[in-house]
Order: sequence, then C-alpha cells, then structure tokens
Amino acid sequence: MARLVAGWNPPVALRVVPDLWTGPDHRRTGKEPMQYNPANPLIVQGDRTVLLEVDNPLYPEARDALAPFAELEKSPEHIHTYRLSPLSLWNAAAAGMTAEAMVDVLTRFSKFPLPLNLPVDLRELVSRYGRVRLERQGTNLVLVTTDRPLLEELARQKSLKEYLYDRLDDTSFRIDDGDRGVLKQALIGIGYPAEDIAGYTDGADLELKLRDISRSGLPFHVRDYQRMSVDAFHAGGDVRGGSGVIVLPCGAGKTIVGIAAMAALKKHTLILTTSTTAVEQWKREILDKSDLDDSDVATYTGDSKDIAAVTVATYQIVTYRPKKDGEFPHFKIFNEKDWGLIIYDEVHLLPAPVFRVTADIQARRRLGLTATLVREDGREEDVFSLIGPKKFDVPWRILEQKGWIAEALCHEVRLAMPGQERMEYALAEWRDKFRLASENPSKEDLCEALLEKHDGPDDRVLIIGQYLKQLRRIAARFDLPLITGQTSNPEREELYMKFRRGEIRRMVLSKVGNFAIDLPDANVMIQVSGTFGSRQEEAQRLGRILRPKDGAEPAHFYTLVTRDTREMDFAHHRQLFLTEQGYAYVIVDESDVMAGAGQCLSSGGEGP
Repeated sequence: MARLVAGWNPPVALRVVPDLWTGPDHRRTGKEPMQYNPANPLIVQGDRTVLLEVDNPLYPEARDALAPFAELEKSPEHIHTYRLSPLSLWNAAAAGMTAEAMVDVLTRFSKFPLPLNLPVDLRELVSRYGRVRLERQGTNLVLVTTDRPLLEELARQKSLKEYLYDRLDDTSFRIDDGDRGVLKQALIGIGYPAEDIAGYTDGADLELKLRDISRSGLPFHVRDYQRMSVDAFHAGGDVRGGSGVIVLPCGAGKTIVGIAAMAALKKHTLILTTSTTAVEQWKREILDKSDLDDSDVATYTGDSKDIAAVTVATYQIVTYRPKKDGEFPHFKIFNEKDWGLIIYDEVHLLPAPVFRVTADIQARRRLGLTATLVREDGREEDVFSLIGPKKFDVPWRILEQKGWIAEALCHEVRLAMPGQERMEYALAEWRDKFRLASENPSKEDLCEALLEKHDGPDDRVLIIGQYLKQLRRIAARFDLPLITGQTSNPEREELYMKFRRGEIRRMVLSKVGNFAIDLPDANVMIQVSGTFGSRQEEAQRLGRILRPKDGAEPAHFYTLVTRDTREMDFAHHRQLFLTEQGYAYVIVDESDVMAGAGQCLSSGGEGP
C-alpha cells in the first residue's frame, strides 16, 4: 500500500488506486447477524442521512472514514449530519472506492444495524457510475452499455434524444464529438453519470523538466502527496486518466501539482486562474521550478494578449464580452494552440461561460485544482461532468500533522451590537440585516484588542472583509494599507512584496484577498465580514495563513460574529468547511478578548 510519508498509512480519503478499496465481499446472506455497537458514534438512517456524535471517542476516526463518500450538511455542537448524496457517492466511485467499502465503514461505526434498504440503495447508486461509457471505436465516439434495457430507456429521454445519432447495435449509439460534454451533463442530470474513456487529442509536444535546484537557488522536489495526486490524474497515460479534480488545501502547493502534471504530460498547456496576481504567481513558479525560459511562458490578461507554449490567462479576460448578449471574443484562446492540457485553477470558481466552452473541448485533457469542491451556485455536477470527477483528496489536518501546512487554531468571537445600531438592525429590511450585522462598529474595538495580542516581531496579520466602508474605517483607524479591487496591480504587488519582506506586518484586504495571493509569512487572519455562508470563501481565507512557518507557533484564524443576528446563521454554514477538514473552532465572547484572556484564545480545545 502506498504511503504518503514514511511511517504513515494514508486514510481512506487518500487511497485513490482502485484496488486499495477492494476487499472482502460484505454483502449479507441474511443468515449472519449485522455487527454493531451502541458505543459507536454513527446513527445511519434510511433516508441516507448519517448522524455523527462529536463527543464520541471514535469521532475523528469515523469522520475521516466518512469524508470520501459522504457530504457534511450540518455541524452544530454535538451531532453532525452527513448525507450520502449521489454526487458524493459517484466521486468516491470514480476514485475507486467500492460500494462494499462504503457499507463496511457505515457498519463498522454504526450504533445500530443499518436500515435494510440502505445497503441496497447505496449499491444501486454507486453502480450507476460507469454503467454507461463513452468510448472511441475507430474514428467514432460511441455511447455504450451492456445493459440493453437501460439503453432503451435512455434513448427515450427527451434530454438525450438529440445527442444520440446512429444506432450501431443493441448496446451502443454513435455520438457527435461536439456533443461529448453536453451529453455527459444530460446523463448526470438523469442519474447515470458516464465514464468517459474516449481518450484525448495528444496536443503539441513541449519538452519540460523540473529542476532539482530552483532558479531562485533553493532545493526543489515534488512532495509525496503532490506526486500521488499527479499520478492519480495522469493514470500512466491511460484513457481513465487525463481529466479530473485534485482537492488540496491552500498552501499545500496546488501550483506545484499543476507544474508537475505539465512535466508528466510534456504538452502545450493553457492555465486559467482567478486574477492577474495569480497569473503572475503561476508564471513566476513555472520559470522558477522548471527548465522553461521566459519565451515559453506567456500571460493573457487585460494588459497583455500573448500566446506561447504555456499560456496563463484569467477567467475575467476569457469571459469578457463588449455587450451583455454578445459573443465572447477571447474564447478563441482555446483554439489558438494545440493544447494538450488545460488547467483550471480554483475550479470551484469557474464562471458559467467557461463551462459552456469546456463542454466543447472535451477532447483536451483537463485538470481542476481547488481547496473545496463546494460551489455556491450548486454546479458541482457540471464540474464532475465537464472537468472530471475528484481524483485525489487530502484532509487538511493530515497535512498539518505532517508539517506540510501550518497548524491553525480557529476562533469564533461573538460580540453584541451597540444599542443604537441594534435598533437600526431591528427596524431594517430583511435584505439589509446581514450587512448591518457584518458592519457592527464594535468589531473595530475587537480588532484593536487582537492586534495588541498579536504584536510580536514575527506576527504577520491580515484583516479581511466584505464591505469596503467597514474596511476603510479599519484601515484609517489603525493606519494600515488597504487593498481592494480598485487598487492597481503594480500597487498591489508592491504592498505584497513589502509584506513578504516584513517592511509592513499588517494589511487590510477586501475579497481580492480570497484568491491566489502569495503571502507565506501571514500567521493571523481576522475575518470581520464575509460573503453570507460561503464555505468556499472560508477555505480560501483560512488557506491564506496555512503556509508552513518556521518555529512551533500555530496560525490563528478569527471570525468576528455579531450575536443574535443573521450573521450567526451564516457563520454556522461557513463553519461546515472547518468541520469537514477536521478543525475544532473555539467560541469565545468579546469580553474574553477585551480582557486579554489569552489562554482561552490559544487553547486548541474542542468547539462545536
């Protein structure tokens, strides 16, 4: 069995090779008793929900065993609720986990016998992945299944009819290559996700080697888990590789995974990412870690429109159009070169128009990189269909324990709203309440207390929020630099560089701080406001302080939440992400911070 680092046997969530999930056949004959133990932490219910007791000694083990195939829905103090959703089961199946392995996990940790219908339902859902396949037969793209009645049923589905061309035999239809993506979207929509083994266009060759010593003079090697993720995506060049999503924490080196994938494929590559800052970061890392030179790597942004063997572009420029209902002139970039690989950085933020063009380029290899598969627009199924299923997933806490990312202590600080603002909140329209709670002026006093607490020479503090008026007040009060969407790129880069060099140790960021900024020394994040209940934003912001640090001091992540308001409701949803990754978050009162109760804030005790 593969080991991520010496002496460590990876949990189920990391086992991406199919035979690692095969094992004894756990199907019951009905004669032997189902094993269970009232001391176990799970209650498995017939509606495919799973309740997990937080205070149970087996909680961490059960949580990690559930994570590969169950979706966390709620995480209050004592009982967390998971759902065995079709998409979570299909992602696990695509990574090689069998239905029997899933049933085994549920049986092993359940208090009571599993509901009789659940193993049957689970096996049925899991079996739907790959029951229909897209294959290449000669020059034809073919939809094929050995289940003839299923094919007859699919042929009568209104959403599929227009994509099924010539009937080749009892088990297959010819498909137009241009419909490869939309057909997969339609199939997952009716509950039969296709396994796409039709292969890919080779793409133009590109000689590329990784350096042992980076251009900056530092030793460089691809970490074991990064290499495993590339191997899972590439699959040795087999048709079952070449498309999929790698889920890694911020700070774990997703950019390195992308560069290592480029080195494995050695093909012309198009990289799409979130901002001009991210574009420059990708280019800097590619030139530093590989033997490519400056002429091999181009940037395609609002400022430059260059194309090279490796081209890094922003989602914004690709989806720009002069008129709201007009064409997207920069979609042409997808055909400017014979790309052998397209990398979608922060794939959970992929704009809707890029899904449309991605549906048309299914013959290109596609790699998605993200810290969380959760999308706020609910289009996770489109990521599965058009980019590919999840191929590799590492729990954040595992990498923390091994020192690849910094240890983080997460705190929710609850505070009251001052009397005058409280009355304004009470009288406000429902749509305005969240903003008023988020902009609670008392948060500025809390920021002052936290800045005093983290005033050591090694502290690097980021204050981040949603509302510009609030951020401007904080920046002015503490005389701190502020970076917003209106800050020019040269000014941003200058401030980031000063922060990296330690010339400034504190900075205020708007939402631009969520994405792809390289500030490895940041060790404190104060979140004064956020985007409603965004789990993906929580992932991005926590990730800003998870770069490994010298010394043993953990990073600190503070979220300031106004009690008895809508902000608390949304905070619970955001905290789902922390729970998924195995972090405890400690809830403290504003009085503890104002009184300097350091012990309360620095403890790693279990929170809800």
